[in-house]
Amino acid sequence: MPQAEGLPTKGHVPGEPGVWVLILGDLMVFSTFFVMFAYYRGLDPATFAAGRQLLDVRLGLVNTLVLLTSSLLVAMAVHRVRAERPGAPALLLGAMGCGLLFGAIKALEYSAKIQAGIGFGSSTFFMLYFAFTAIHLLHVLLGVGVLAFMRGVAARPGAAQRMVAIESGATFWHLVDLLWIVLFALIYLVG
Repeated sequence: MPQAEGLPTKGHVPGEPGVWVLILGDLMVFSTFFVMFAYYRGLDPATFAAGRQLLDVRLGLVNTLVLLTSSLLVAMAVHRVRAERPGAPALLLGAMGCGLLFGAIKALEYSAKIQAGIGFGSSTFFMLYFAFTAIHLLHVLLGVGVLAFMRGVAARPGAAQRMVAIESGATFWHLVDLLWIVLFALIYLVG
C-alpha cells in the first residue's frame, strides 16, 4: 500500500534520539512525582481531599483544553511542514498563544490561592500542588520557546528538510501536554 502524502515512512520515530533521552528522563522524574503524590495522599487522605476542594477544577479543565488545543495545532503544523504546505508558522503561533494562555491561567490560579492565604507551607497537598505545577509551568514556558524556534524553522523555505528539528520540538511539546493531563487528573480530580 503506498504511503499517504505528507506522512512519514512506516517505523519512523520522530525527532532526534537526544530529545527522546530528555523525554524519558522527564517521564522518570514526573513518574516519581506522581508516586510521591499518591504516597502522601495515602498517608493523609483527608488533607488531600480538603485541598482538592479548594482548587478550581474549571480552571484546571480550561488549562487542559488549552494544552490539548495547542497539541492539535502543533500536530497540524508538523503535517503542513512535512507536506510542504503553507500555514505552519501561523499554527505554531497559535500553539504559542495557547502556551502563554496556560501560563496566564496558572498565574491567576496561584494568585487566587495566595490571596486566600494558601501557600507552599499550608499543607502537604499544597506543597506538592505548588511544586509539581510550577515545575510543569517551567516546562510550558520552555516549550513556548521551543515552539518559537519551530516557527522560525517552519517560516524558512525548505523547512521540510529540517523535519528532525520540527519533530523534536513537537515531541517535547506533546510531552508537556501529556504531563499536564496526568497532573490534572491526579491533583484536581483524584486528590
